[in-house]
Amino acid sequence: MFDKRAGFLYNVEKRVRSDITSETSDDEKENTVDKYIKISGMQKLTLLDYPEHTACTLFVPGCNFRCPFCHNSELLGGDVEFYDEAEVFAFLRKRVGVLEGVCVTGGEPTVYTDLDRLLGKIKELGYLVKLDTNGYRPDRLEKLVGSGLVDYIAMDIKNSPERYAETIGLPDTFDIAPIERSIDIIMNGGMDYEFRTTVSAELFDDKSIEGAARMIIGAKKYFLQKFIMRDTVPSKTLTSPQDIVLSRYLDIVRRFVPNAAIRGI
Repeated sequence: MFDKRAGFLYNVEKRVRSDITSETSDDEKENTVDKYIKISGMQKLTLLDYPEHTACTLFVPGCNFRCPFCHNSELLGGDVEFYDEAEVFAFLRKRVGVLEGVCVTGGEPTVYTDLDRLLGKIKELGYLVKLDTNGYRPDRLEKLVGSGLVDYIAMDIKNSPERYAETIGLPDTFDIAPIERSIDIIMNGGMDYEFRTTVSAELFDDKSIEGAARMIIGAKKYFLQKFIMRDTVPSKTLTSPQDIVLSRYLDIVRRFVPNAAIRGI
């Protein structure tokens, strides 16, 4: 999934921002660097990630969830390499008129406070922007939607509220309210969107899939995605649901989201 063969991978210690000056205090430097979005992977062409558009996909490291089924868990480690942002935009400028959109995924892009800066630079080149998110930073999501910086949002609905914490690998004290707020922002934001749920056999049953669907009643698009084991998946005990089970889940989901579909099988 990641194209790390390009010759412009930079180690994090060598990443320098031109707007951090010698007059910036050490504390300000540390806080500023932490805010800057980083790019750790790039898929130069995708016909799947952005529906009905040719696009490339940028992967950012870091996430505020620890989903046991994550396919991109290598982005959560401390040894992640970073692309030079200038080289990424050199590539994007060369593809203007060839590619139609840019997908920004992760990891979780909204953990970065300057995500709007990155998306703004992409929009300035004339690209459509698709953002993948877990929805746990509704404040930043609302800002992006209000600024017109995203054309398409794909948000994960991890599970029913009762099983959300279990499914994202966080304590039972997890607050579902930010997720619910993000759903509201997306469904009423005026841009195109989809919701999606990755379904593993161990984390779902009829009750939990119904609970997930109830969170997005009347949504425009909702996709059930069959979990597939990969080397990068943190939990090696998860398995794919049987197709007949996934079809039954779809019947349940369609009571609340009539346009729901299964993606990937």
